[in-house]
Amino acid sequence: MKSDIYLSVIIPAYNEEERIKDTIMDIVRYLSKQDYTYELVVVNDGSKDNTVNVLKKLESAIYNLKFIDNGKNQGKGAVVKQGMLSARGKYRLYADADNAISINHIEKFWPYVKQGYDVIIGSIELSGSVQKERYTGFSKIYRNILGKLSKYLIRALTIWNIHDTQRAFKLFTAEAAEKIFPKQTIMRWGFDIEILVLTKKLGYNIKELPVTWINPPGRVNFIDYLKTLKELLQIKLNQLRGKYD
Repeated sequence: MKSDIYLSVIIPAYNEEERIKDTIMDIVRYLSKQDYTYELVVVNDGSKDNTVNVLKKLESAIYNLKFIDNGKNQGKGAVVKQGMLSARGKYRLYADADNAISINHIEKFWPYVKQGYDVIIGSIELSGSVQKERYTGFSKIYRNILGKLSKYLIRALTIWNIHDTQRAFKLFTAEAAEKIFPKQTIMRWGFDIEILVLTKKLGYNIKELPVTWINPPGRVNFIDYLKTLKELLQIKLNQLRGKYD
């Protein structure tokens, strides 16, 4: 039986007790005003704080919220994959729990859905994008430098014409999601890169659009950049070995 859900919003959550409720309520307020059906799929990645209790309360109050609870941390890529493949929507959007990119950006995406794009992604590296930093001083400088360097390295090693692979605001058709995500092998920071490599390899077309990104206080540090670099090299090795063929 074909689902009548138009849009699924998948949100990975790890230790998000302080902001997950505000993010979900913001999404619900927006989507409840639209003329299409929707669901929220929130996947807990073994949180050690009060995230699970917060989400259980929200699930009982919001009828179209689906909560998937994983007791063990598996990695952001793993729970996004889990959410994408358990979602029922005709279109499936993955967004972060920090609400760094407002849900209303989806309005920019729909015209390109009508044009036949299979995957549409948000970017802060295109003309028209806006980046609002909450960091100052040395922290802001080193994050910006590492961010720029990592983007060029990712482009050089994988898909040059994608300027920003790492933004957590990506829309997939159900068909594309169900073909791409089962082939995913990278389960942590580098999974976004692999997903886009798989998208191109499988012949799906990608549209990159500018977004406004409010950089929240977060957990990304220098070690995370190194871990992503390691996974990037693994993806490149997979490409060279024909693993994605």
